[in-house]
Amino acid sequence: MEVVIVADAKAGGELIAESMAQLLRRKPDALLGVATGSTPLPVYQSLATRMRSGAVDASRARIAQLDEYVGLPAEHPESYRSVLRREVLEPLGIGMDAFMGPDGTADDVQGACERYDRELAEAGGVDLQLLGIGTDGHIGFNEPCSSLVSRTRIKTLTEQTRVDNARFFDGDIDQVPHHVITQGIGTILEARHLVLLATGEGKADAVAATVEGPVAAVCPASALQLHAHATVVVDEAAASKLKLADYFRHTYANKPEWQGI
Repeated sequence: MEVVIVADAKAGGELIAESMAQLLRRKPDALLGVATGSTPLPVYQSLATRMRSGAVDASRARIAQLDEYVGLPAEHPESYRSVLRREVLEPLGIGMDAFMGPDGTADDVQGACERYDRELAEAGGVDLQLLGIGTDGHIGFNEPCSSLVSRTRIKTLTEQTRVDNARFFDGDIDQVPHHVITQGIGTILEARHLVLLATGEGKADAVAATVEGPVAAVCPASALQLHAHATVVVDEAAASKLKLADYFRHTYANKPEWQGI
C-alpha cells in the first residue's frame, strides 16, 4: 500500500484526477469506479477542469457506481445515480449509456446485487476505484465486521447513518431509506487500482487503522492492505495519527516520477 500525504483536499483531488487522466490517455474507455459524498468532489472538479482545457478526453470513459439506496426511485434527486449524474457524468460530458449501477428499485434485490457483480465482470472489471472512508473505517456501506470477501449485497443502515444522511432529505429522517445496495469488499478488491482519499482530522484514527493496523473486519478499509495496487491519499490532518508519516513522505518524494500513484 502506498500512502501519499498532501497539503489539503484540493491537492489530493488534483493528484488523483491526474492519475485518472493518465489512465484515460492510455485507455480512453476505462471503467472508473466512483463514490459519492463531499470528499471526492475535488477529484471530479479537477478532472472536469482538465477535460475543459483539453488536457484529457473523458468522453469515452465508463462510470461504475459503488452503492445505491434501496427503494428510492432512480430519478429522485438524492438517489446516488442522480447525484453521480450531477457531480460526475454531466461535468465530464459522459452519457448515462456509459453508466453502470445496481437497481435499487428491483423487486428481487438479491438478484439485482448478483446481476451487478456479473455486469462489472463482463465489462472487464473496474480499472480504478475511488473510495472514501468513514470514521469507523467503512468503505462503501461495508460497516465494521463486514466480511472481507463479501460481494455486492443489501445492507441495513444504522440509525446514526440515517440521522447523518437526513440533511440530504430536508432534515427528515423518515425520508431516508433503511437499506442500501453496496459493492462488497471482495467486489471492491477486484478493481485493478484502488485509490482511497481521506481528509480532515476526523478521519485520522480510521486512516491509521487502515494503513498501520492489522487486516481485520472491524476496520473494513484495512482490506486494502491485501491489494496489489492500493493508494491512500491523505491530507496532513488525516495523516496526523500515522506513526510512519515521515517514511511515507520520504518514499513518495523520492519515487520515480514516471510511476505515478
